[in-house]
Amino acid sequence: MSLRFFIDQCVPSSISQLLRQSGYEVLILKDYISIDSPDQNVIAEAQRQNSILISLNGDFADIVNYPPTTYQGIISIQLKDHPEIIPQLMQQLLNYLAKYNSMNDYQGKLLIVEVSRIRIRE
Repeated sequence: MSLRFFIDQCVPSSISQLLRQSGYEVLILKDYISIDSPDQNVIAEAQRQNSILISLNGDFADIVNYPPTTYQGIISIQLKDHPEIIPQLMQQLLNYLAKYNSMNDYQGKLLIVEVSRIRIRE
């Protein structure tokens, strides 16, 4: 199965477009649930869609409230109000996705994507 991503409403469309252009399946939150849905509904819908959640919402990087082992995978993009770093962040992420291209590689993991590194929490 190719990688399938559920994109939170806070993620810029340029990120979704880059993922699609790279051949990944991308599901956009607003096509499935209300954009003002609480975080619990967002992560639940990502699970229903058998997708890896991609979000800028720092709440999803909280392993106490969202323990990675419970989910198909969470990718937290650390944009920090600096859209100018999207190209570097996405290059970092796309390189990682090319190397780890199975849904099983993300099961139970939280990836925190920064410009200089990707941290993985399990």
